[in-house]
Amino acid sequence: MPRRVLTGRVTSDKQDKTITVSVDRRIMHPLYKKFIRRSKKYAAHDEANSCKVGDMVRIEECRPISKRKTWQVVERNGESVERATDTVLAV
Repeated sequence: MPRRVLTGRVTSDKQDKTITVSVDRRIMHPLYKKFIRRSKKYAAHDEANSCKVGDMVRIEECRPISKRKTWQVVERNGESVERATDTVLAV
C-alpha cells in the first residue's frame, strides 16, 4: 500500500526535530457549490532541523515516531531531504 504524501507550508519550527505543517485543501460546498478552503496541521519529523517557517515542504506518512508524529519530511522547497531513518532501517 503506498504511503500518503501531502504538500504544505511550515508554520512552526520551535520544537526539536519536529515541524508543524499546515496543509490546505479546496472542497466544494454541497449546497452552494462554492469552493471553500479547509486546512489541517500535521506534526512532521525533521531530523536535521533544516526547515524554517514559511518553507514549502512535502511530507510522507511513516510509522509512529511519537504520540502525534506520524509524518516525515521528504522535500523542502523542491529539494530532496536526507533521511537518516531510511539508512537505519535498511541495515
